[in-house]
Amino acid sequence: MNDRTANLLGDYLRARREVLRPADVGLPETARRRVPGLRREEVATLAGISVDYYLGLEQGRDRRPSAEILRALAQTLRLDESATTHLFALAHSVPGSRGRAHRHRVSPTLARLIDSWPATPAFVQTQTFLVLAANPLAQALSPVHTPGTNLLRTVFLDPDTFPVEPDPRQDFVACLRGLAGAEVDDPDLAALVGELSMRSESFRRLWARHDVRGRTNGRATIAHPRVGTLTLDLERFLVPSAPGQQLVVYSAEPDSPSHKALRLLAELAD
Repeated sequence: MNDRTANLLGDYLRARREVLRPADVGLPETARRRVPGLRREEVATLAGISVDYYLGLEQGRDRRPSAEILRALAQTLRLDESATTHLFALAHSVPGSRGRAHRHRVSPTLARLIDSWPATPAFVQTQTFLVLAANPLAQALSPVHTPGTNLLRTVFLDPDTFPVEPDPRQDFVACLRGLAGAEVDDPDLAALVGELSMRSESFRRLWARHDVRGRTNGRATIAHPRVGTLTLDLERFLVPSAPGQQLVVYSAEPDSPSHKALRLLAELAD
């Protein structure tokens, strides 16, 4: 384990400190600031801890602060619920704790379930957005839902393949961090982050922010070449029997134009 992987908590604190402005925490803006965001001493003062102790957290000298200190830091850094959960996970979780042997295997039961939904696009993905299984309607909705496709790689390196609004890149990167938690030593994640960091400046910038999002639902507008534009709601469900997998399901408002387009697409895909 290298030093950077070992100091997950310090990396996260530093990144979140650097994206805040003094005005965000009620401090006056000054013209002369040599570092982006808040200074370490400002974070320490606002959190009610010593500057030396906070420095030790960022440098990795203390990797298991108390819950009280973590809550104070979360409040100081303006972390929402998902980001606070991530902060606690980095401080208290052991990297690599989840099993990896069956991460890319979709259970026959789950595969049968999504295939039994002819009018509902559904697919299963890993925590690194690799599509493992998809029903016919999901694949008809977009070729990016074909098993073996990585959605994150597609939206950064080949975005025209998946014309969707709003731009999903920031949400995907934040969800990637939230799903990975403390497991940044995962080989699939390391390979994906390494590739995208080399090939996409946009990914490098977003990954460096350490944004975390635990949102499991959303809305997407997809331009389809055969049935037109569809506005769909999506829900992401964790698969308890397969840690690291998610079931993603699309739906449309009943009797809406998108619902009618989805039914037409289902007929065409049959």
